[in-house]
Amino acid sequence: MTTPAQQIADVFVELSGGTAGTPLEVPELLATLARCSPGLLGVRAAGTVVALDDRAEPQVAGSEDGAQLLKQAALKWGEGPGTDSRRSGRPVPCIAFDGQVARQRWPRYAPRALELGYTRATAFPLRTGERSVGALVLLGSAADAPVSEEKAALAQSLADFAALTLMRDHELHASRALSSQLEYALNSRVIIEQAKGVLANRHSLTVDRAFALLRGHARAQRRLLSDVAHDVVEGRLDLG
Repeated sequence: MTTPAQQIADVFVELSGGTAGTPLEVPELLATLARCSPGLLGVRAAGTVVALDDRAEPQVAGSEDGAQLLKQAALKWGEGPGTDSRRSGRPVPCIAFDGQVARQRWPRYAPRALELGYTRATAFPLRTGERSVGALVLLGSAADAPVSEEKAALAQSLADFAALTLMRDHELHASRALSSQLEYALNSRVIIEQAKGVLANRHSLTVDRAFALLRGHARAQRRLLSDVAHDVVEGRLDLG
């Protein structure tokens, strides 16, 4: 029989990519967090949203169709506990959708949540340090007990772990992309210098004049300077 502690450990392992240790892609991690949260935290459903940088389109996931639809509506309207938590970087305490506070704060979101059978929600930011990149929203029905302090602390730990996992993978991809760009730039620089030397030696030109020939040909042909340089070095092009 699986104990509560083992269930919690299993969820953290799954969020980290499982025993294979391969990081989950953003949609997979969001879906995993949304799917595992209801059973672990005692709520009807859960929704997740994340945007790892200001240029990225927010991505959402829900543990059931209603939660998915509600998260999509929240993005469209800019309303809801997840939106507030993501923007502020702070948890949104349990709030009833049929109350005056919810209707005033979320005039479109709250009625839609009630239509889908959700009566209240609690939200937790996905945060790394001072930065909030998303939110985990726990959606309750009339039959669910309120989220306890202990489960709220666990929910925040899950959200923080998911955020840390996502950001580390995001930073790793960004680092690899930068490394590739720097390597390409270095290789391009080397081949251009080689091409300048070939032209200078072949036609008794100064290095500056050889570079001017390379650049002029690249512009006239609308080609990359490094591609023209490759052709010169490999003997496919002579600009003398």
